[in-house]
Amino acid sequence: MNLLVYYFKMMHKVLLLVYRWQKYLFFFIHQLYNIINLLKNKISVLAIESSCDDTSAAIITDGVVISNRTATQIVHQQYGGVVPELASRQHLIHIIPVIDAAIKDAGMDLQNIDAIAFTRGPGLLGSLIVGVSMAKSLALSMDIPLIAVHHMHAHVLAHFAEEPKPSFPFLCLTVSGGHTQIVLVNDYTDMKVLGSTIDDAAGEAFDKTGKMLGLDYPAGPIIDKLAKAGKPVFHFPEPQVAGLNFSFSGLKTSILYFLQKAVAENPNFIQENLNDICCSVQSSIVHILLKKLKKASEITGIKEIGIAGGVSANSYLRQSFDEEGKKHGWNTYIPAFEYCTDNAGMIAVAGYYKFLNGEFCDQNVTPLARMEF
Repeated sequence: MNLLVYYFKMMHKVLLLVYRWQKYLFFFIHQLYNIINLLKNKISVLAIESSCDDTSAAIITDGVVISNRTATQIVHQQYGGVVPELASRQHLIHIIPVIDAAIKDAGMDLQNIDAIAFTRGPGLLGSLIVGVSMAKSLALSMDIPLIAVHHMHAHVLAHFAEEPKPSFPFLCLTVSGGHTQIVLVNDYTDMKVLGSTIDDAAGEAFDKTGKMLGLDYPAGPIIDKLAKAGKPVFHFPEPQVAGLNFSFSGLKTSILYFLQKAVAENPNFIQENLNDICCSVQSSIVHILLKKLKKASEITGIKEIGIAGGVSANSYLRQSFDEEGKKHGWNTYIPAFEYCTDNAGMIAVAGYYKFLNGEFCDQNVTPLARMEF
């Protein structure tokens, strides 16, 4: 009887120790798993991206993206913007074929995958649910780890999908339809936002201007194309925002009033001056972006600088960024076009480095439409 009491007392103490040290035990187990995988010949991560209207899957092996497939939704063009309900339904249609294509492109099968990375947020909730649910299902069925990735972290890390790659620390201007930020990047998983938009993003300014001009959605690439045949003859007031933050709502309003007044005087004004309008708007947006980026470089003293996000595919921004770099002695970096817009390749890169750090999540993870940086 005494032995039985002693046994239960000892078990109680052990359980208390496990409870008190569970977070350290959890960390140790994940690090042990990480070490075991590092001893393998190769580490392969399947990544899934579904934050908005692009369904994408990619595979990265030992830090090299070996496949990156994306299905773009064209159903939204008739509405002049992304319709969330339609986007989530299209993801359901595309996600399995896209994942299958990415695996085949990589020349492997699911048994070769060591972890599943996915976009947790930010983004459209319905779209995120599709990608997160697929990632959780695959990881559960294969008994492999899950890796939750922040969409904007991934845009920054798109610089590491291909050579040349920036050295740490570096500054990254991330510009998309929903975000405009200047990020200080100290490491693959250590980033800090130095400045962001206080209202609308640069990509939204492009798309809303396109809507005013009667252009199809997405308007950004169309404005870029038309601007090449125009000149920046029209001038718009520059927003006065303190520090490294941005604002584009005032610019959109000034463009609207400018067009309303011009069309009232000449109903054919837009058609007759379309190229010049596009060039003027594009020049204004790019000037605002690069002026703040220059200021960030001066404040931090950092000359390793990159741009990322969907708007970084804009040819005038890329050209102007390169010119600014030469003028100020920057080492400039821009991801290839396929890694600028939403894609799973960038999610794969972010997931790979989180894998190396043992940063996994469990099956209770949920998507976040709004997610802190």
